[in-house]
Order: sequence, then structure tokens, then C-alpha cells
Amino acid sequence: MGRWGLRSVRVRLLALALLPTVAVLPIVLGFALFWWLAEFDALLVSKARDDLIIARQYLRRIMERGDEQIATLGQSAAFAEAARTGGLDALLEARRSALGLDFLYLTAPDGMILAASPVGAKPSSPTHWRVVAAALAGKPETGLDLFEAGEMTAISPALATRARLDLVPTTAAAETDRTVETRGLVIHSASPTPLADGGNGALVGGSLLNGNLGFVDTLNELIYAPAGLPAGGQGTATLFLDDVRVATNVRLFGNRRALGTRVSREVHDAVLGQGRTWLDSAFVVNDRYISAYEPIADSAGRRIGMLYVGFLERPFRLARWAMVAAVLATFAVAAVVTLPFLLTAARAIFRPLERMNRTIAAVDAGDLGARTGTVAGHDEIGIVARRFDELLDRLQARDAELRAFARELDDRVEERTRQLEETQRQLVMSEKLASIGEITAGVAHEINNPIAVIQGNLEVAREALGSAADEVRTEFDLIDQQVHRVNMIVTRLLQFARPDEYAGYVETVVPAEVVSDCRVLVRHLLERADIAVESGDTANRTVEVSRTELQQVVINLMVNAIHAMPEGGRLRLATRDEDRSGTPGVAIEVADTGVGIPPDRLQKVFDPFFTTRTHGGTGLGLSISYTLIARYCGLITVESEVGRGSAFTVWLPTRQVTN
Repeated sequence: MGRWGLRSVRVRLLALALLPTVAVLPIVLGFALFWWLAEFDALLVSKARDDLIIARQYLRRIMERGDEQIATLGQSAAFAEAARTGGLDALLEARRSALGLDFLYLTAPDGMILAASPVGAKPSSPTHWRVVAAALAGKPETGLDLFEAGEMTAISPALATRARLDLVPTTAAAETDRTVETRGLVIHSASPTPLADGGNGALVGGSLLNGNLGFVDTLNELIYAPAGLPAGGQGTATLFLDDVRVATNVRLFGNRRALGTRVSREVHDAVLGQGRTWLDSAFVVNDRYISAYEPIADSAGRRIGMLYVGFLERPFRLARWAMVAAVLATFAVAAVVTLPFLLTAARAIFRPLERMNRTIAAVDAGDLGARTGTVAGHDEIGIVARRFDELLDRLQARDAELRAFARELDDRVEERTRQLEETQRQLVMSEKLASIGEITAGVAHEINNPIAVIQGNLEVAREALGSAADEVRTEFDLIDQQVHRVNMIVTRLLQFARPDEYAGYVETVVPAEVVSDCRVLVRHLLERADIAVESGDTANRTVEVSRTELQQVVINLMVNAIHAMPEGGRLRLATRDEDRSGTPGVAIEVADTGVGIPPDRLQKVFDPFFTTRTHGGTGLGLSISYTLIARYCGLITVESEVGRGSAFTVWLPTRQVTN
């Protein structure tokens, strides 16, 4: 029964809450929408294909009609009479205007122009055109041909002017260096015509399509009737010469047509490059259209342009997503209506599980006192809830025991660690002080007495020699300097070993003033070493220290920096307000551009008797400085890079800190 009960709970949960609304219906709806959207897009492409067929047939009909009109004219009695009486030029001029042609001329088999309209037209080498050659061979023919600017100028300068178009920079078009289109796309027709001498000539006529807005407007009205597109829809038709729009009703902005704009690169490569028909969405000047493009070939079969029809994609896209939104809204309404009923039916199952889930989350967050409480019913869920609360009671009791033991263990470990660290620190310090104390006592005993004897005898020698002592004054002065140096070494040893005995008078000190005084004291060293000094005093706080001791520390750091720059360099002295660990203080920075300190020696610079100099140093300067600053709860830190220099920072609190 227990197994059946658990199974029934699972079945009820899935059947009442998950399967109908969350799993099955969304999947079915998703597949239905996917299929419908695919069919919708296919219908749009199919419409574009049908529109392209109509446009192609219309263009072909225009070409056939021109062929028929020229053939009819060439075989007419009026043409024969004009040829006999010499009135062909007048006839051709009249018929050209009536037929809507841009040029009309009669050529002999050798290419001689026998008559032409407009008057003065002199087509160059007419027989090289395939349609003209076919007509001279006895077969009428019509095609689309590409006329260069010179060929149109030979017929009529006005024709070349009409064909000229300035290219307009177009988004997504292929890159080009061209700025103007001077060629013309011409419907070119030729029909065999008998001549007065009994031979056969060719009557040739043509219509320039560049700027022929009547053609594209008629085509657009034929394909896209006002009721054939949704609200906001727009149909367009275009003739391209290569990739340039030479006749179009696509608008650039306002009522200005997009003449001189160019097709997108992807369409150019597919249609003109590969000779394919394009049936898809494409970017047209400034928006996306469901488009149909096909290549246009000249009478020799070369691809010279494109025929395009298309309609604005946006209205159809909006209609499509409106339909999707309507379906999704219907599904949402159905879900809103049905879900409360399902949740009400499943509430007796969900409520205990949700309470247990909240209890688990609370316990996981650290609240071991959280409980599910009494659960109505005696089914499997009620039994699990009660057993779960009992388990949490035991877990809380065990956790309390473990926490108490852990706290006790942590306290013991922390206390023991603190004792060990303090013992180790005191031991190391005691050993150092004991060693230095012994050294200091020995030095004081062994050196001070001989030095006193030397100093005394030196004074006796001066007195005994009298004026003769001037001859060895330099040597006597050197002895005095070295004796003074030995005294200073002994004094530093004593100062390091017994710092409290040498403590100075504590007063309120402005760090910037101390740094300024120190610059004066070491000025002769700076000038001799050719060192430039940079200052940056921004500190506004004061510190409570012995002015003499702080001066001693700063001078020591400056002298070390000078020694680190034997070839000259730049010394930076700066003060600034700086807080450390929440304690306000002042930082004094002494930085040089000297040789730097290797990383393996950087941690030892404050150790007694450690020095980086090869001569002249005792190794006590930085150690004494560190001890003096530590006495005022301060700190000295160093940063260095070999070859780039070092920066020592002295930090002192603005008030005394009680340790």
C-alpha cells in the first residue's frame, strides 16, 4: 500500500499540475506556430515569384510591341513612298514621336546611315549590334542592349544627358570608386526593310530605359493594385543597369525616387555574379522588402542588369507577429482560467510539500530550529513531515554539541597560538638584544678607552708641536674625523640596544617642516651628486613624535637614497594624509631612481648589521630608524625594483596608539 500511495502522489502531481499545461500544450503550440510561420514566409516568397513572372511578361510584351511597330513601319506603303521620293527623314521623325522611340534610323548593309531621327543622328558602326546584323540577314529581332555614352552622343547629345545618373551612396551596397553612371539601357529593335535599289536594309529603333518612370509606374500599378497589399504596404518595381537603379519607383526620401542608388552586395553577388533568381527578403535602399530579382541579358547573352519587383516586408511582419501574439494571448488566457482550478485541486498535496521545502531552506540557511509543524492528514506526506521534524530535533541537538566542542577547541587553539607567537617574538628579541648588549658592552669597554687615549694624546701632540702642528693639520683632522666616526658607531649600537635611554622629547610636529629641514641638512650631498629633488607636500595632519628622532630617520633615508644614485638621478620627497586600518595618520615618502634592491634582500633591509653597501655602512641606520618609528606605533615600508629605484614610506599615526 505504501508503494501505491507514493505512486498515486506522483501521478496526481504530474497529472494535475505539469503535463496538460506546462508540457503538452506548449510543445503542440510551438510546433503549430513554427509550421504556420514557415508557411506564411513561403506564401510571401511565392507571391514575389508570381509578381516577377508578371513583370517579366510585361517587359517582354513591351519589347515585342516595339519589334512589331518597327516591322510594320518598314513594310508600309508610306515608307516605300518616302524612300522613292526622298522623304524618309521626315517620315522617320514623325513616326519616332508617334511610336515613343528615342531614335529611329535606316542603315544599309555596309553600315551607311540612309535616314535617321532625330535629325543629324550618326550611329557609329550600327552593324556591330547583333539585332542589326540579324535584321540585315532577314530576321527581325529585339533585345536589351547597353549603350556607352559615346554611342548615345553620336545619336543625340540629349539622349546621353538623359542617361547620365549620379550614383548615390547606398547602405549595404558593394564598394565602388564610381560616382556617375553614363551608360544607357536600351530596348533595341531592328527589322529587315527593302531598299530603293532592290537590296535589303535594316530599320532600327530604340527606347532608353534610364529614367523611364512610365514603364516602372505602369508595371507597379499592374502588379500591386491598391487593395492587393495590407495597410501600410508598398509595392515597388525597378530596372537595374548592372547594380544601379536607372528606372524605379522606390523612394529615397519624400517623393524623390531612388535613381542612382545601388543594390545590396548579397543580391549583386547572387544575381549578377552567379546568374541566379533571388526570391527572399532583401535590403532595398532604406528598408527590407520581400524581393524578387532576375538577371537581364543583352542581345549577346551577357548579364547587363536586373529586373526587380518587391513589396515592403514590415506590414506582413507586423501581421505575422500580431497573429503569434493573438495565439499566445489565447493560450495565456486559457492557462489563467484553468490553472487556478488545477491548483485548487492539488492544494492539499502542494501545501505540505511547500512547508517542508521552506523548512529545508531555513535549515540550509542555518536556522536549525525551523520545523514543518502539524500536517493535516495521515497519508504518506503527513508521515514524512512528522518523521522529518523528529530528524531535525536530533540533528539540532547533535549540532549544539558539536558547536560547543568546536568553540572550546577554537578558543584553546587561538590562545595557544597567541602564546606561541608572543613567546617566539620575545625569544627572538631577547636573543637579538642580548647579543647586541654583549657587543655594545664590549665595544664600549674595548673601544671607548683606547679612543679616549688617542684623543687625549692627539691634543698633547698638538700642544707639544705648537706651530709645527700646522704641517700635519690634515693628518690630525683626519684622525679627529675617524675618532668621531668610531664614537658615532658606538653611540648607534647603544641607541639600538637601549632605545628607551635615548628617547627624545615628544612634541607636535608638522611632517612637511621636518622634510624641509632635512633637505637643508643634506643639500651639499645633493648638489655634489647632481640629484634633482621633487616635492609633493599635501599632508594637513600633525604627529606626536620627537622632532630630532623623526629628522634622524628622514635624513637616514635621504642619505641612503643619495648613495643609491652615484650617477645622479631624481629624489622625490612627499607627505600625505593616509589612514591605515581605520587609524588616521601621515605618510612621508622618500623615493629615488637609483639601482634598487634585489627581491631576495628586500626583506632583510631592516635587520641589524645588514647593508647593501660594499663600503662605509654599518647596517644599523635602517634598523635604528625602524625601532624609532615603531616606538610611536608607526611603520616603515619599502618598495623597490632593480634598475628602477626604491621608495621608503614612513607612516605615523596622528595620535599615540596604546598597544
